[in-house]
Amino acid sequence: MKLATQEDIEGHAAASRRGAIEGTAVSSIAAIGGSYYAHRRFPGYRALPLSLKLLGVVIVVAPCLSIQAERRGLEYDKSKWEGEGVRFLHNKQMTEDSRWEELTTRDKLADWAERHQYSLILGGWASSLAFAGAIISRDKVQTTAQKVVQARMWAQGLTIGLLIVAGALTQTRRAAAAKHPVTDHSWRDLLEAQEQEARERAALKEQVTPPSRRVPVSAT
Repeated sequence: MKLATQEDIEGHAAASRRGAIEGTAVSSIAAIGGSYYAHRRFPGYRALPLSLKLLGVVIVVAPCLSIQAERRGLEYDKSKWEGEGVRFLHNKQMTEDSRWEELTTRDKLADWAERHQYSLILGGWASSLAFAGAIISRDKVQTTAQKVVQARMWAQGLTIGLLIVAGALTQTRRAAAAKHPVTDHSWRDLLEAQEQEARERAALKEQVTPPSRRVPVSAT
């Protein structure tokens, strides 16, 4: 297995920084544009304090920054794979695609929700906060501070409900996995592929080496 060189580490860091800049730029434009539109369109949003509006922008920008940085870093890592590593990744992707096609619509939704449960929880919290704020902002009796507290309480309650559902789904999947355990042999498959590649290279080298330069094998 090839060890990462200093050049690889620096390249990965540069790719991650590029992804972070891309995620920040795109998400900032979307978040600030959406905030400006809401400020012009909805009186309730216009009445919110600046700190809460900035929090909404941060909630959008921070995940996009991290996700895009990780994506660029993974893309760089995959670009450095060669030989059997590329073939191994290709076969693994084909196996995963075949497994996905065999799932029913319900199983696909469950699988997708399990792999993105933290994103769903964060998105659910932000959506519930915005939804509750839009409803509570119509109340002309409460002050702005009271409306903010009420919206936050509703958002926290809905988030707790999402966490309970996510925990139940995770426990169900773990129980199913315990009944039908699946052993990961990907490391063994990769080692076998590397050994096969080494044998093929040795055989090719033997073919192109002139007979006069071949090292005779002594009989035992």
